[in-house]
Parts: sequence; structure tokens; C-alpha cells
Amino acid sequence: MIRFSLLPGALLALATWHTTPTLAQANRGAVAQPAPPTLPAVRQVKFKADTFNIQKYGAVADGQTLNTQAFQQAIVACAQSGGGTVLVPAGLWLTGPIVLQNNVNLHLSTGALVQFTTDHQQYPLIKTTWEGEEAIRSQAPISGTGLKNIAITGNGTFDGAGDSWRPVKKSKLNEGEWKKLLATGGVLNDKKDSWYPSASSLKGNMLAAANTPRKSLNPKDFDDIRDFLRPNMLSLTDCQQILLEGFTIQNSPAWTIHPLLCQDLTVRRVTARNPWYGQNTDAIDVESCRNGVLDDCVFSVGDDGLCIKSGRDAEGRKRGVPTENFLIQNCKVYSAHGGFVIGSEMSGGVRNMIVRNCTFQGTDVGLRFKTARGRGGMVENIWVDGITMTDIAGQAILFDMYYMAKDPVPQTGESVAPPVIASQPLNEGTPQFQHFYIKNVTCKGAETAILVRGLPEMAIKDINLENIVIEATKGLVCQEAENIRLKNVTLLTANTQPVMEVQNSKNISLDGIKYPSGANLLLRVSGDRSQDIRLTNTNTKLAKKDLELGDKVGKKVVQVAAK
Repeated sequence: MIRFSLLPGALLALATWHTTPTLAQANRGAVAQPAPPTLPAVRQVKFKADTFNIQKYGAVADGQTLNTQAFQQAIVACAQSGGGTVLVPAGLWLTGPIVLQNNVNLHLSTGALVQFTTDHQQYPLIKTTWEGEEAIRSQAPISGTGLKNIAITGNGTFDGAGDSWRPVKKSKLNEGEWKKLLATGGVLNDKKDSWYPSASSLKGNMLAAANTPRKSLNPKDFDDIRDFLRPNMLSLTDCQQILLEGFTIQNSPAWTIHPLLCQDLTVRRVTARNPWYGQNTDAIDVESCRNGVLDDCVFSVGDDGLCIKSGRDAEGRKRGVPTENFLIQNCKVYSAHGGFVIGSEMSGGVRNMIVRNCTFQGTDVGLRFKTARGRGGMVENIWVDGITMTDIAGQAILFDMYYMAKDPVPQTGESVAPPVIASQPLNEGTPQFQHFYIKNVTCKGAETAILVRGLPEMAIKDINLENIVIEATKGLVCQEAENIRLKNVTLLTANTQPVMEVQNSKNISLDGIKYPSGANLLLRVSGDRSQDIRLTNTNTKLAKKDLELGDKVGKKVVQVAAK
């Protein structure tokens, strides 16, 4: 059983955290490591026993009748009576957008399939947000704004008809699938390598590709590119006491579940499914929310899986609302860009996350923490314990401040010298990552085990990685980082030239490292700003060469205490 303290305890834990000395000090035995934050209680929903069956309001489960009005009448009647359950019986229910109201539990019976219509005229253009900024989009298939005590429960399924909205790249499909897609209609771009559901969708995508998006927030200015303005499927804004439990949500036009500025969120045993090639189909994006639990969910989507956000760039900083105080546990993520992800839209900050006992299989990245210059924001107090991963295409663990930018790390065959990246002045757009504790991680199969990549003007700081075993092509790449501690980390790498690469970083502790016997090079340190690198409790004799220093690295920069 999970127990949460009340809010004062959480505040006390936060105060204790910020008085804790740095990892570098802790590594030298000054103090014990801090404990994870004590999270506040998550307030739960409670409903009256009354039930409102949508069939009594004229709904017909024939897959042909548009039941938008029946859904809304049942929801309004339930809310006006003081709340209760709106029941969706087994059957195929075609509908337009569903808008929730206070004190309503929308319950999908086993065998219920709510199919959202492919008629995009049913989804009005509205002012909302898109990827952390104000925008005009089509109304979400399921939405609620400014509500309290709401739920979606049951073992039924929502289908967002996302294939009628999403463009598809030819490279994502085999020849048979591509021919089948073309037979459905739609239009191609000039290169004939991308399919769009309509000319409206193509026009909007071409405007975005040319970096000439329309800046207006007047819905009337967007009617000619309506099909481009794909909605998030389940959108909850400024809501309190939310329960999402048991149902399957699939085929989303864009993000699948998007709570924004919400408080006291419980997501339990929810399944989200989207095609692996579906653009922007994140499973869940928790944005600028406070206090919540995500438990025992299963996600297989075309973009990030468990994703934490807080707004983008100047708008996110102006909003200034972090996502904080969340427990994420017992979740499984398949076919996603990232298993557990923070960013890249994290300009309002993220703090106090506990992630435990999760499994990622076949994702592009496992633990993915991403940002970029211009975002600003602070990500801190992140605790991860008990992650198992298999078949990770990219990095098992990634800290990256170069999201959507040119890769600053030399590729295979290029110079091993650190790239020259110009430092920029610190400003409100400078992002920060600090205070991450990650332990008990196992990964079988990745391209890179651990990649830490900060900025010259802002290092990634205070990262603790402990009790980790990763089988990967490459081991550790650590660039522009400070106070990084690896303890009892096993890097089973195919490429051992080197096993670990440290560039322009300082206060790096490599304690109890295991690696393949016969490795060509255990550790390379380069960059004139590297200092205080310590390799301890490690059998350096297993490698053909234990240490290689770059041209501008003095011998005293690295201390090796062989096991």
C-alpha cells in the first residue's frame, strides 16, 4: 500500500533537499545522500450513486448514428442533478466531441467502443494550446475545462479516428501498406514521399515546414487549414480531482492524454495505443500539473510515452507553473520515442518526481531528459528506481540540452577531440538540469548506455547513477557536466574505444565500474575545462589501456585508484 504524507511534510522534504550539499561533497564522505521527497496526498474523486444511461437520451449503438447530442444531454443531466455516473453500455457508439462537466464519471462498460467521427466539421476551431504555446486547434474529442471531481472509468475503448487527421511518411510503411493508404484518397506532396488526408492538411503542413505559421488567435483565420490543426484526444485544462481508470484510448489525432494546469490527478490501468509512425501521438503529457499518481498503465505510441512538460519558451516561463509532486510506477511503455520523458517543453520547471518499477521495450530512448537553449526552466529532484529495458534504439539514459539541434558529439570515424561549441551568455532562456537520482536500472540492448550532454554555459549538474547494468554498443559519453557520480555501474559495450568518454566536465566520480575484459580503452578525458575526474574501485587491468588524456588535459586532472 502506498502512503502519502500531507502537504506540510512535502514542504519540509523540499526544504531539506535544498540544504543538502552537492554530490561532489557527498562523494567525499561529507554527508549522507538525501532521501526522496515526501509527496503530498492526492485528493480522490467521489460521486453520487445516480446513473444516467446514454440510451435514455436517444443514443443508438449502430456505428452510424451520430450520438453527440445524446452524450451531452446525459452529461448535463448528470451534472445538474449533483453528479453521478454517465453509463456507456456495450456497443459501437459514433459521436462528435464529448465535453465533461463537474461531478461526472463517464463510465465505459466492457465491450463499449466510442468511435469519434471522421467528419472534421464536428470539431470547432478553438483557442487552446499546442506543444506548450497558445494556438488555434480543432476541439478535442474529449475535453473539460475548469472542472472539479471528474472521472473516466470502465473497460471500454475510445477511438479518436486519428488516421483521418495524421500525415504519413512513405518511409514509415512497406510497399503494400503505402498502396493501401493511397487507395483511401488523400493527397501527396510534390516529392510524393508524404501522404496527407486532404488538401487542407497538406496546406497547413507546408506552411509549418516553411516556418511561416499563422500567428493569429482568431479561429476564423484557420478554416482553410482545419485538417492540419489536429486536436489532442483527451484534453483536461484547469481541473481538480481527476480519475482516469481502466479504459483504452487509441488512434489519437495528436497527443493522447493531456492534463494542463490540473491538480490531484490519478491515472490507473489506462492503455494508450497509437501506430508507431503516428506523429505527435504521445501517450500522456502531464503539463504544469500538481500532485498526482500514474500507476499500472500500458502505452504503445508513435511519440513519447510517459511525458512531463510545463510550457514552452517565453510563454512557459511567463506561466511559471511547474509540474511537481508525481509518483509514476508499475508502467510499461512499448514503441515510443521515450519511455519516461521530461521536456523538451519544460520552461515552467519540473520537480519532485518519483519513478519506479517501470518497463520499457523497443523505445527509441529509455529515460529521456531533453531541453534546449531558449527553453529556460529548472528540472530538479527527480528520483528513478527500478527500471528494466530491452531493445532501446538510442540511449538507455539520456540528458540532452541540444534537443532539435545539431549533434555536438563526433560521429563514428570523426575526430575524438571535443567539438568547439561557443558558450552563450546566461539568461532567462538558459535551461537547467540538476539533482537526479537514478538507481537499479537494467537494459539489454541500446546504442549508447548513458549520454550526458550539457551546454558550455550551463553544465548538467548533480546526477547520481547507481546499481546499473547496461548492454550497449557504446558506454558513457559525458560532456559539459558537473558533479556526476556513477557507482556500481556495469557497461557491457561492444565499442570499447573507449568504454567511457568525459569531455569538458568536472567533479566526475566513476566508482566500481565493470566493463568487458580486453577492452581497448577504459577512459578518455578531453577538453581544457575538464577537472577532478576520479576512477576508483575499478579493475583497470582488464583493459588494454586504462586512460587516455586529450592534448589540453593535465595529468593531475584524473585520479585513478585501481581496485
